[in-house]
Amino acid sequence: MARLLPPIRNAFIGALLAAIISIFQTNYYQSIARILPSESKSAGSLSGIAAMALSMGLGGSGSGSQDSAYIDILGSRWMAESLLGETYTFHQRSWRFGAERERRTTLFEYLDVPNKDMGVRKLKTVFSYSRDPKSGLLTLTVETDSPDLSRAVALRAISLLGEFVLHRSQTRSGNKATFAEARLKDARAECDASEAALKEFMTANRNYQQSSDPQVKLSGTRLEGELMLRRQLVVSLSTMREQALIESKDDMPILNVLDEPNLPVLKSKPSRAVFVLGVGFAVLAASMLFQHRKQLQDLLMAE
Repeated sequence: MARLLPPIRNAFIGALLAAIISIFQTNYYQSIARILPSESKSAGSLSGIAAMALSMGLGGSGSGSQDSAYIDILGSRWMAESLLGETYTFHQRSWRFGAERERRTTLFEYLDVPNKDMGVRKLKTVFSYSRDPKSGLLTLTVETDSPDLSRAVALRAISLLGEFVLHRSQTRSGNKATFAEARLKDARAECDASEAALKEFMTANRNYQQSSDPQVKLSGTRLEGELMLRRQLVVSLSTMREQALIESKDDMPILNVLDEPNLPVLKSKPSRAVFVLGVGFAVLAASMLFQHRKQLQDLLMAE
């Protein structure tokens, strides 16, 4: 029993020192938000967004599913640089027991990194996200030493995600509407040209349908047929354009936020009890190994 006292004493001293150190450790706070998969009526809506994100270099999975499109956007450099460049106003303690002070700065300056590449890399320690493979539920987590900042960054990430989905993405129907509009403009110009050609022909050849000249009669019939086809094309393209515009509005995906980012009250880390117990057991184990080092050496040499 007497031989156990020194290791226990050392473990107690180590745990006590760890407890004192842990008092001065900075508290960190998590703000968590959850987003449901899109309920867009068109299955291809977010697939188009994913394709657009990939074409702009905003993603890497390329799976094209609805919820993975959000993952591509959140993991993009565009998202990271947008979060880093945003200016936030929050309250922060200068040290563990210091008074709170208001601070206004960018996330880039808060992370205290020399360049954007390092900022994008370090942002991953602050901003994270995950997706449930079964439900598609997307979870955003921001952890900083300021509850205000954690919530502000999470809110900005959701805002940027919604901005990209609603304003910077072009759905398949939107592209179709743009094409139909341009083609309709050309078709109307071609129809006007056909009308002008037929009018000029009829002015020069009145009652051409009763003409005894087969060539004149054939030319007039051809011009009439061409004009009819041009008019039908204008009607078809007008219908296509209206349908595409309706689909583009109906196709617009909506960001369904299940849980808004919370303002955390309880710290997420450090776990001081675990730290103190871990140090205590580590010191105890090291002390016992040191105390019985000769026995261990003899045992190893014997083998």
